[in-house]
Amino acid sequence: MDLELRQLRCLAALLEAGTFTDAAIDLGISQAAVSRNIAALERTLGVRLVHRTTRSVALTEAGERAMVHLRRALGALDELVREAGSQAGTVRVGYAWSALGEHTTDFQRRWAAAFPDTELELVRNNTPTAGLNEGTADLAILRRTPDAAAGIDCALVGEEKRYCAMSSDDPLAGRRSVTLGQVGQSALALDTRTGSTTKDLWPPGSQPEKFVPIRDVDDWLTLIGSGRARGITAASTAHQYRRRGVVYRPVRDAPPVAVLLAWSRAEPPRERQRVIDLLAALYGAGPSD
Repeated sequence: MDLELRQLRCLAALLEAGTFTDAAIDLGISQAAVSRNIAALERTLGVRLVHRTTRSVALTEAGERAMVHLRRALGALDELVREAGSQAGTVRVGYAWSALGEHTTDFQRRWAAAFPDTELELVRNNTPTAGLNEGTADLAILRRTPDAAAGIDCALVGEEKRYCAMSSDDPLAGRRSVTLGQVGQSALALDTRTGSTTKDLWPPGSQPEKFVPIRDVDDWLTLIGSGRARGITAASTAHQYRRRGVVYRPVRDAPPVAVLLAWSRAEPPRERQRVIDLLAALYGAGPSD
């Protein structure tokens, strides 16, 4: 059936207004156009929908049945328009473990100044692409380079120091800083899917003897707080996830963690370069090339 939206809206407006004249005023079209659209709808459906008199209109039995479905259809359409409109002015930035640590608040403020008509939504999603491949993010903050097959492009926007997380009664807790070798003398909690630390952080032959797999930052903190393992993470985690019984110490001989802004190669956001420059400025790297 070749139904047209304007025909459906004319019938709904006619029922609401009660007369062709008032329906035409509400829709901002001529009375004749309302009449033509409803007549066309009746021809398409093959039934009479409206009883017409010189003073008023009323729905036929077929019209009453049609209106039940019509209200549902128009309601669903209006909801679609509202939902699409609410997302049009929003950019979702995903992250797996931590957003931007100490820079998060400044990032939100600078975003508001740089994109006054676009709302920023930070979304935590513990997947390798921080929600890009799941459709829950338009951009993502990553701290490990995505797999080549993921269809993700990214740009380096900054670096963060590495910290060791340990229980407050750990033998290393009294030190101002630690080394990879010292950290590796205990079991190490590791998120192999999204964490910034991998086994390759240690030279061959000096890796910790035991790695304990965890699912996300909450599991990581719980395990470390119990004293059953240590963890190594980026400075942003140390800033964002303070927990009683867990302390952080800088790892002085570990390389920094790369902070990446990532996006889908198939649907690159139009303003990604401005966001790259904004983040690079936060991390002190200056505008990117």
